[in-house]
Order: sequence, then structure tokens, then C-alpha cells
Amino acid sequence: MTTSPRCSRTPARTPRCALVGAGPGDPELLTLKALRTLRRATLLLVDDLVSDAVLALALRGRRQPPRVVHVGKRGGCRSTPQAFIERLMVSAALAGERVVRLKGGDPFVFGRGGEEAEALRAQGIAVEVINGITSGLAASTALGVPWTHRDHAHGVMLVTGHAREGAAGPDWAVLGAAAAQGLTLIIYMGMARLTAVQAGLLRALPGHTPAAVVQAAGTAQARACDCTLGTLVTAVQAHGLGSPAIVVIGDVLQARAALATPERHVA
Repeated sequence: MTTSPRCSRTPARTPRCALVGAGPGDPELLTLKALRTLRRATLLLVDDLVSDAVLALALRGRRQPPRVVHVGKRGGCRSTPQAFIERLMVSAALAGERVVRLKGGDPFVFGRGGEEAEALRAQGIAVEVINGITSGLAASTALGVPWTHRDHAHGVMLVTGHAREGAAGPDWAVLGAAAAQGLTLIIYMGMARLTAVQAGLLRALPGHTPAAVVQAAGTAQARACDCTLGTLVTAVQAHGLGSPAIVVIGDVLQARAALATPERHVA
């Protein structure tokens, strides 16, 4: 009795894309998983806030370097449309590329990672999210203070000062009232609207509430200023600080002097 030979088929690889957090800029803060994923990629779609040092580490030692496409998104600057980025991710993944969307900070903390994951999964593309250290955490560390402290803050709020076009922005008075109950307020992308942010918070918080601003947190170029909520705008102007920057508001900043270490490199 003869049998016909079996046909062997290699199952098609499921298209997939990784959303990788590059952290605040220091390549030593990348996770091992992030670095391993970056070194397997054939296509890197890179945000503006990803540092050159992180990108250099991702490319180091590669016999066949991946294609690198810069798809920057910066407030107040010309940006790559989000819809274009999502179409590029989808088409490349469906074509069999090992796609990595490399983002500053963490993909799921004001990084549009949720929108991109929805777009990918809608096309049958598997999504892996690899977390990175968010710049808000790097900023508080640069200042020498934690987000939470048993004596000063029992929680933390992360909020963006940059609302989607046509959408209502945060209610700063409501957020200020929450901060008054012992929460640290970490504001991302708030520099362009800092005057409005300050005015709204002052409706619920006293002007002497501790505040600080850190520009380029987590990098060797980090700069910072201490102030109060009442002097926030004038202090930023006096120090010449600009984006990208994190604003920290709350009593936890009172712990700065006690917790500061010589390793802090903010001025």
C-alpha cells in the first residue's frame, strides 16, 4: 500500500508590532526587553523625543540595521499626522516587517499608544507593549523627590496640558482641589498653556503651594527651577525653560532638601 507524501506547510507568521517605551533619554534606563526587541526590529518608527543615545544603542552591532523612519510629534511644531503613522505601522506589519514604534517615555502615558494599539488590532495585528520610564517620574527623581511620601502625598495625578483639538481641556480648578487633598500633580505638555494652568489651579490652591519645573528630564541637558504656584509663570520665564518639560505641583516638594542627593544633575 502506498501513501501519498504529506504536504508540509509553514504557517504564516502572525503580523505583529511592538510599542516600545524609550524612557526619558538615558539609554541605561531602557529595559532589557526593550533593547532585545529593538535589536530584532526591521523597521523603527521613531518619535522626536527619543534620544540619539537610545537610538545609537538600538543600532549598535547590527549586521543589517533596520530602516529608521522619524515620525516626530512635538507641540507647536510641524508633526507627522497620526493617521499616517498608523497606516505605516499597519502596512509594514502586514508586509511581514518586525515593526517597532519607539516612543519617548512610556507608550501608554500620553504616548498615543492606546490609539495605535486599537488601529493595529483592528487589522488583525498582534500588539506587544513594552513599558518605559515616563518623563514625569524622571522629573521628580531629578528633583530629588518621590511622587508619594507618607508625610506629604498619598497619591499622584498624571495630567496633560495639551488637549486634542476641539476637545475640552482639563478642569484645573477641580484638579487643584484634588491636589489640595494630598495628591502630587504631574503635568505633561503644559508649557504652552502655563498661564491658564496656573490661573485654574490658583482657584483651588494657595499661591504658596510648592512647585517645580524640569526641562529635558532624564538627560544630561536637564534643567530645573523651584518656585511656588503663584510664581510659576514668572519663574519659568526667568530661567528660560521650555518644552519638553514637566511641571510638579504639591507638598511633596517640601521633602526635596531632605532627600536631595549629590547625584542630581539638574541646575
